[in-house]
Amino acid sequence: MPTAVYDFGEKRVGKMLKLCRKYLHWVQNLVFEGEITEVKLKELLQKAHSFMDKKEDSVILFKHPSVVYMDKEVIGKERSSTDVFL
Repeated sequence: MPTAVYDFGEKRVGKMLKLCRKYLHWVQNLVFEGEITEVKLKELLQKAHSFMDKKEDSVILFKHPSVVYMDKEVIGKERSSTDVFL
């Protein structure tokens, strides 16, 4: 179960938000997580590469082998519940 974090330039950040929302669960600004196949993950990354500026933008993936091995603590307001994953 990957967690994706991205940092895109102002002109491209909205496009990346829309793209990630098609594949993953929106946790917080610029942070997404959820169940996704390797094929769908590659598809998401290929689409992101098509409009990202590699000198300015970045995507970081944290891959967890299973929700069993992931310890997650939310402090403060949670944007949207991820109980379906945990």
